[in-house]
Amino acid sequence: MSTLERRYRHLLRAYPTDYRHDRGDEIVGTYLDLADPRRRWPSPADAADLVRGGLRQRLRAAGATDLIPGVRLAALLALTTAAFLSGFWALVEQSPPPTEAGVPVFGPFTSTGVVAWLAWLTATFLALVAPGRPTRVAITVGLLATVAVLSISPIAGLPRPPLLVLVPQVALGLLALAVDSHLPLPARALPTVAATGGYVFGHAYYWDAYRWSAEQLLPATGAVLLGVALLLAVGLAMRRDWRGGWAVVALLTPVGLLSVHILAGAVDGLGGAPRPTYPTLVGAALTVGLLGPAVLPAAVALRRRIGSSPGEPCPTCGARR
Repeated sequence: MSTLERRYRHLLRAYPTDYRHDRGDEIVGTYLDLADPRRRWPSPADAADLVRGGLRQRLRAAGATDLIPGVRLAALLALTTAAFLSGFWALVEQSPPPTEAGVPVFGPFTSTGVVAWLAWLTATFLALVAPGRPTRVAITVGLLATVAVLSISPIAGLPRPPLLVLVPQVALGLLALAVDSHLPLPARALPTVAATGGYVFGHAYYWDAYRWSAEQLLPATGAVLLGVALLLAVGLAMRRDWRGGWAVVALLTPVGLLSVHILAGAVDGLGGAPRPTYPTLVGAALTVGLLGPAVLPAAVALRRRIGSSPGEPCPTCGARR
């Protein structure tokens, strides 16, 4: 066995065991026939293709074929939410505190957050006019800009938006990377409409600085996002389409991070504290960040245990049960 074949077979572990036994030789043989014989490592495209194929087969075996469409639906909702917040925060950046307040600013803007919000607004526009790879690249740039603002600004001594604002934006952006490349025009227009709405909403209901706005706006945004996802889930379930349910599960982490101020307040409120303390906020965010992503694989495992309903086709062979 060559080194290249051995490495392809390592990647083949992404597939279920039974599927590997039945078709593993055929799959590896196809990749070897198409690969340059001088190669020692699978190409990144081949590796990604094998992992994607393995994931699809595992989902079929678990009876969770609606998961990927559900995550794509969640990605559209996440991008739309991130666009709305970017539009709102872009307005906040244009209203820095007065000089006599002695609060540090970033040139004519409130903070370095303006860099991240402009990157997100660019991604929003590209989602409308250039779906697919250009949009995903722009979302990645928005994510990197947000992380850079979060991590580099304190080192450089520059003002930045609070973690309460930046961390949910990262979670929304990571999910938005899964947005479908073939959405119809009305769906592609949703993020642009949301960004415009966020900017207009900011003009009508601007609550002073980042912190006060965040404490009011983020939990409300999380509640609306969860409410929309639940309505979609119920509507689709009435047609025996379970994409909406998977979308709700995928959105739990960003919704939890948007609502972390409320969650932390509930914890501190049990001890009589009027406002959540910083350690409680951090603890609540870490809890959501650790438990939220675990819900999706747990839901897939539960779906596999429950199995298909009587009369549904087998997800592997298509035979009626």
